[in-house]
Amino acid sequence: MNNYLSQKYFIFMIPCNHPRYESLMLRSRIEEGVKNGIVHPTGLIAHGRGEAFDYLIGEKTQKFAENAIKAGVAYLKIAENPVISVNGNTAILSAEEIVKLAEKIKAKIEVNLFHRSEKRIKKIISFLEEKGGKNILGIEGDARIKGLSHDRAICSYDGIYSGDVILVPLEDGDRCEALKKMGKVVITVDLNPLSRTARNADVTIVDNVVRAMPALIKQFEKIKNPEEIIKKWNNEKNLQIALDFICSRLRKFYRNYNLNLL
Repeated sequence: MNNYLSQKYFIFMIPCNHPRYESLMLRSRIEEGVKNGIVHPTGLIAHGRGEAFDYLIGEKTQKFAENAIKAGVAYLKIAENPVISVNGNTAILSAEEIVKLAEKIKAKIEVNLFHRSEKRIKKIISFLEEKGGKNILGIEGDARIKGLSHDRAICSYDGIYSGDVILVPLEDGDRCEALKKMGKVVITVDLNPLSRTARNADVTIVDNVVRAMPALIKQFEKIKNPEEIIKKWNNEKNLQIALDFICSRLRKFYRNYNLNLL
C-alpha cells in the first residue's frame, strides 16, 4: 500500500466518535503538510510538543486563554500596521481563519520561516491564496529582523519590519525577543507557558491555534474598549494563572491515581 493510500485508509479507519478524533485529524493535516512541502519535517516535532501541553490544559480554551485573546484583539484594534506572521504549521492548521482575521483587522499576512526556502514560501503563499488570501508577503526578503543571524532574520520591509503589532502564532523564542527589541507589540499563540516566546511576548494565548484563531475573529466585533483592556493587561500574571491551572490538574490526576491504587 503506497503512502497516499495508507494515509487515506488511516483516516477512514478513525470513527468520528473516537475520543482522539480531532487530535488525530490535526496530526494527519500536519503529515500531509510535510508531504506537500508546506510544513518542515521538524514541524512534526513542534506539533507533538504542543499537543502534550494541550493535554495539560484539557484540550479546551480555558479562561486564561479567553482573557489573553481579548487582550490580543485589543492590541490589534489599536494597531496602525498589524501583521500576521505565518509559518508552515500555522498555515496548514488555520489558513482560512488567518485570511478571515487579516481581512477583519486589515492586517498584512507575511510568510516568515525558521527553515527558510523560496520554494516552501511560494507553496505556503499559494496555499493561503487558495483560501482567499491576497497580497501575501514573504518572498521579497528585502529586510532583516535586527539581532538575528541566519536566514530566519529575513523578512518583508512592508510587513514584519515596518509593522507595529505582530501576531506570531507558533513562534520561536529568539525571533520573539528580537521583535520586542525592535519595539514591536508581539502577540503569540503558544501552548507552552514556559517557553521564551510565551515569556517575552506582550500577549501570550496559551491555547491551540485551531481554537485561538476563530476566537480572535469572534472577539473582534465584541471589544469596544481596547485601551481599557490593554491598561489592565498583565501577561506575566496570566501566564502564572495558566501554570497554576496545569499544576492543579496534575495534582488532581496524581491524587486520583493514588486512590485507584488503594
